[in-house]
Amino acid sequence: MKELMKPIRTLVDFKRGVVNPDRVIERKTSDMQGMYADELALKKLLSQGNPFIYQIREVNIPEETGHIIYSTTVIYPGKVGDEYFMTKGHFHAKEGTAEIYFCLEGEGYLLMQTRQGRVSAIHMKPGVLGYIPPYWGHRTINTGNKEFVFLTLFPGDAGHNYEIIEKCGFAKMMVEEDGRAILKDNPKYTSLNG
Repeated sequence: MKELMKPIRTLVDFKRGVVNPDRVIERKTSDMQGMYADELALKKLLSQGNPFIYQIREVNIPEETGHIIYSTTVIYPGKVGDEYFMTKGHFHAKEGTAEIYFCLEGEGYLLMQTRQGRVSAIHMKPGVLGYIPPYWGHRTINTGNKEFVFLTLFPGDAGHNYEIIEKCGFAKMMVEEDGRAILKDNPKYTSLNG
């Protein structure tokens, strides 16, 4: 018989995310090459010190069927050219799995896309819960002027497929235009069908 996991307790600070996480993943500008449309603006930002774009604060939960993994993500405010700081984005390796994002602090968007190119966006602010149905790729974008902090929950066996987004991008990108956040066609996007 498999040994049972002990129940755990996790503290979450709404402004910082998981307190004392088991692991912190930090993504700098250099980790986001190929994700933004304006490559020159990205190179300029890299030359100015390679700032952090976001961090994920993880709790150690088994990546197995039956478990629910949770973590918090903090996206810092900023832009690459006119495009807001964002996460890389991913599909789940097991695409038939869903995910929940719950905004704790700041504001931004949860951008989702199917393999067929259908796009949906949810405006996230404190108290908003975004549900990502199975088969939707997703990324989050900080459109505010302070840290955007959210809690994520997903099945332990969902996995992550970053490669498809690294290769094809998202059909839409979130940019600032006339002081407002708007979705525009991404000139670097190639079809996700395959």
